[in-house]
Amino acid sequence: MRADVFLVEAGHAATRSQAQRLIAAGVEWRLSPLAPWQKVTKNGDDIPSVAEVKLLDDAEAKYISRGGLKLEGALLATGLSVAGLRCLDVGQSTGGFTDCLLQQGAAQVIGVDVGHGQLHERLRSDLRVVCVEGVNARSLTAQALQEACELALSEVVEADEDNETQPEAPYSWMRNGGLVDEAYDDSGDAKDQDIEAFKSERAQRAEARAQGTLPVQRRRRAECAGVDTTPAFDLVTGDLSFISLTLVLPAIAAFLRPDGHLLMLVKPQFELQPGQVGKGGVVRDAALYAVVEKRIRDCCAELGLAVQAWLDSPIQGGDGNHEFFVYARRAP
Repeated sequence: MRADVFLVEAGHAATRSQAQRLIAAGVEWRLSPLAPWQKVTKNGDDIPSVAEVKLLDDAEAKYISRGGLKLEGALLATGLSVAGLRCLDVGQSTGGFTDCLLQQGAAQVIGVDVGHGQLHERLRSDLRVVCVEGVNARSLTAQALQEACELALSEVVEADEDNETQPEAPYSWMRNGGLVDEAYDDSGDAKDQDIEAFKSERAQRAEARAQGTLPVQRRRRAECAGVDTTPAFDLVTGDLSFISLTLVLPAIAAFLRPDGHLLMLVKPQFELQPGQVGKGGVVRDAALYAVVEKRIRDCCAELGLAVQAWLDSPIQGGDGNHEFFVYARRAP
């Protein structure tokens, strides 16, 4: 079995990309306690399905994605404790930031992402996590976020095909399972035109169901009954791509409670003009980092956010870009 596939199926990695980073950090395997360890040299190396595996550096496996390591470093650098906090994670993706927040003791994480189906199943099934998909944070409002959360926590109510959910039958015997007793009174029975109207309504309902246009009723899933969807948070984090934070911060800053925290990953290649970004999307002129920092600081100031720190990310971006974190707080 391919080494990267083996690590995923054996539970050492959540994704193949994470498995490949573990292999780069060092992985060995053996078939028995007396056998020598063999080093995995490339992702496609074959590992027997019954082999014992040893990770030489398991840091990459701590979180769903390496984004968790970035956020962990920023939390350590700022001294910010997230224990017991309600958090909004913007650009949730596979859930690296969300995973880190939960492992650090966050009470709840509501995640927002423009994509679909990216969040790892382990996090998606965690009742502390609400996954809101197909939503652009740039135009997000409090009402839209709360409605999207309710949708994510709900299930479709299947209509029972019984007399309680059907249009009122025109004949009393229709409403009584066809049973007629001695006290049956037909004075209230419908006329022919009422019967035709009843048949027409039933036919329209059947057609709407077949076409998928029948109104859908939803309700909170039982296990989510106590989940808080209030659009006000102690901490907002984010890892966004292909958009400047200056376009997103005006919307998401509104979700911070008084004295709330903002901790966002800053990717310079998305904060600069195309002509300022080098080949392969990498910012090679270090002098431009100051330009990015000023833009973000100015944006925060306009929104009433006081920047507490500007930090280097402990890990470079996957494309080799130098990344940063901005840590700010809303006024009490």
